[in-house]
Amino acid sequence: MENKLTQNKNRKILQSVKTAVVVIMAVLTVVFAAKGVIGLYSETGDYSFSKTETFIRQTTADEEDYSEDETLCPVEYATADGEYTMIVNYSFEEWEALEGTEVTGYIYEAENGPAVAFVSEPTEEDISKAVKDTRADESNMVFGMAIAFALVAIGFFIMTVWDRFFTTYEKVWFLGILVLASVVSLLFPEESCNGVNGLWIMVLYLLDTFLNILCELLISKQSKWNFIVSVFVEITEILICVVLAYRFATMASTLFFWLPIDIISFINWHKHPDKKEEELTEVRKLSGLAEVLIIIGIVVWTMGVGYFLTTLDFGTDLFGGNETLEVIVCYLDACASAVGICNGVFILFRIREQWIAWYICSILEAVINIISGQYVLLVLKFGYLTNTTYGYIKWTKYIKAKAKEKQMAEK
Repeated sequence: MENKLTQNKNRKILQSVKTAVVVIMAVLTVVFAAKGVIGLYSETGDYSFSKTETFIRQTTADEEDYSEDETLCPVEYATADGEYTMIVNYSFEEWEALEGTEVTGYIYEAENGPAVAFVSEPTEEDISKAVKDTRADESNMVFGMAIAFALVAIGFFIMTVWDRFFTTYEKVWFLGILVLASVVSLLFPEESCNGVNGLWIMVLYLLDTFLNILCELLISKQSKWNFIVSVFVEITEILICVVLAYRFATMASTLFFWLPIDIISFINWHKHPDKKEEELTEVRKLSGLAEVLIIIGIVVWTMGVGYFLTTLDFGTDLFGGNETLEVIVCYLDACASAVGICNGVFILFRIREQWIAWYICSILEAVINIISGQYVLLVLKFGYLTNTTYGYIKWTKYIKAKAKEKQMAEK
């Protein structure tokens, strides 16, 4: 009796600690978000001319790689000591005619505000816009902190509310991946791409990570509710593809295959609950002949779709104009989409080999993430690989246990 009371007391203490963590994270989220908003929308201040400095071009024309289709061609300049920076927007004709690597910059400063620089005498509107842009860049880190704390707070909240549904390992794995993703997002902030602020791109990456690992965890637990979470995963990944203007094979398979298959799979899994534990769904393994046919299908799809994608010009800024990287990603994307479709079919029919498909897909996507500089998404792939091992072991044990029960029943 005394031992039971001690256990209940310890459980209540642990629950209080979890609740306190959620509250602290939520408060920090509000504090950093408020700080970012105040910094972003505070008054511009009285700016006046301070001095002139020599600014050096930070990239070469080859690295910028603009074409006549570009409306604006931004070029970054900085002083030799790096104290002052400025972005100058040229038309394509002006950019093409640029000579030398140095320009004279006119620096304007205020008592309470960031210094801004221009290549010619600015108007008040030019100064106001430059100050807001500079503050927006400075606020990105503050908003990034708010997003990171919010992500961890939501993770702790889920693990606290559904405490008994998840094992200790599952809680540690889930929260560990969230914390790691948050840290990486702050160490490697995303740059703007295709006119979209890098902060919004990072929000999509972190949301994708959060939803994906929750979905993966529910799959490993043979829970049909993974497909509801998966619908939000697909919507997030479609948005990422649209914003970055890349991986159109994956986007097409997500839109026309994964979204419908999630709904169909939820219905199918709902019809096959485990006879002893209704929260579990019955799962099984694949036959040898089917594996051979699937491999052949993946190879054919990869070569055909990959080649087709290389003939299209999506005009993305993601690879800095490197056509070789674009071609490589096209074929990797085609292969990943093919393996992903196989994975979707395996999940639909509750087949264990979907975990092997996840292994392959995760490795392919990790390579794409490295090529694309999407380092925060590598945390998600690490989470995939660790949970895939966990899920494969759990499903295998379940299948073996059911086979043994069947043999005992037949005797």
